Amino acid sequence: MTAKEDHILTEVIGVRFKNKGKIYFFDPCGNQVEHGQHVIVETAKGLEYAECVSRNYSVQDEAVRAPLRPVVRVATPEDDRRAEENRRLEQRALKVCNEKIAAHGLEMKIIDVEYNFEGNKILFFFTAEGRVDFRELVKDLASVFKTRIELRQIGVRDEARMLGGIGICGKPFCCAQFLDDFQPVSIKMAKTQGISMNPAKISGACGRLMCCLKYEQDAYEELVKNVPKVDSFVETPLGKGMVLDVNILKGTVRVKLEDQTEVVIRTFNADEVEVLGGKGKRAEYLAARARGEIEAPKPIARLRRGAPAPAKPEPVVYEAAPTLILDTVDEAASGGEAKPQQKSSRSRNRRRSQAKREPQQEARPAEAKQPEEGAKKSGNHRRRHRRGGKKPGGQEKPAE
Repeated sequence: MTAKEDHILTEVIGVRFKNKGKIYFFDPCGNQVEHGQHVIVETAKGLEYAECVSRNYSVQDEAVRAPLRPVVRVATPEDDRRAEENRRLEQRALKVCNEKIAAHGLEMKIIDVEYNFEGNKILFFFTAEGRVDFRELVKDLASVFKTRIELRQIGVRDEARMLGGIGICGKPFCCAQFLDDFQPVSIKMAKTQGISMNPAKISGACGRLMCCLKYEQDAYEELVKNVPKVDSFVETPLGKGMVLDVNILKGTVRVKLEDQTEVVIRTFNADEVEVLGGKGKRAEYLAARARGEIEAPKPIARLRRGAPAPAKPEPVVYEAAPTLILDTVDEAASGGEAKPQQKSSRSRNRRRSQAKREPQQEARPAEAKQPEEGAKKSGNHRRRHRRGGKKPGGQEKPAE
């Protein structure tokens, strides 16, 4: 380590007290303290028992808040026993204090009790809706414990830090683990990050806005500069429209196109759209189009989300299909079997069945032959004789 570095760096250890949360720097004064060891440190309130969470290391002088108080010693077994005895006294003091509060009828809630290491002071932490007159309560507690009594009102965030618990993310509270100070959180952060305004989703167990909204706020403020705002009037590759929704992380916007006869919503990248104005600019555009000063473009076809408009296809001309013409020339006249043009199995079967019927009709003579004797007469033949036709055997029925 050079002389310059030795001048700007300071050796410290980080300790945390019973109430958890913030880490404080102390001068080790030559003591080598390991993580998890307990130490006795000097504070403005006297000697305190604390746990080491960061072993000896060097930090910049600017990171140290003066004055840097010293570590008195590494905790001995006697110090550990005394600290354990103080924890038992705190449980008794909490029970007595709750009884005195009920006796005086005060609207306050005791959250935690803390004995200092030397045992000459008791600190009570409580919450209340407003100011509470606890002067008589302090007198009663002092007469019971025979020591200095201090009551300190805290907020709901400090209450969550002291009691601890599991957040909606499934992990212990940030304030009970690593947060040093409570950063201001506003509802505007939730709006910038696109989080639902449901109070149950953006509030912690303390009832206040979640501290983690502050973690990514700077990144979201940088990203929101590259996308248009909701309700902006923009120019897109498919025409003008109004922004309905913005995805900050993806850098995309959903736009309702104004130049269509029906509702058409498309998604574009933020760099594909140009902001023309707000709601006032949109109203001016719609009024000009209603007066006929602006010609509305033709409607576009329905597309997949984010897909560009396809080019208009060229018209396709189909040739007429050939018509099947069957040859009906008689076989006797043509001197051979007719051969029509075949286009399908159905046409071929129709032609075959017609060819089989035509020879039978042509071979039949003009006058039907007389049936042979003994041949079975058909029903039509018998009916013809009853109407006055020829009798069987070729004899004609005499006229009456």
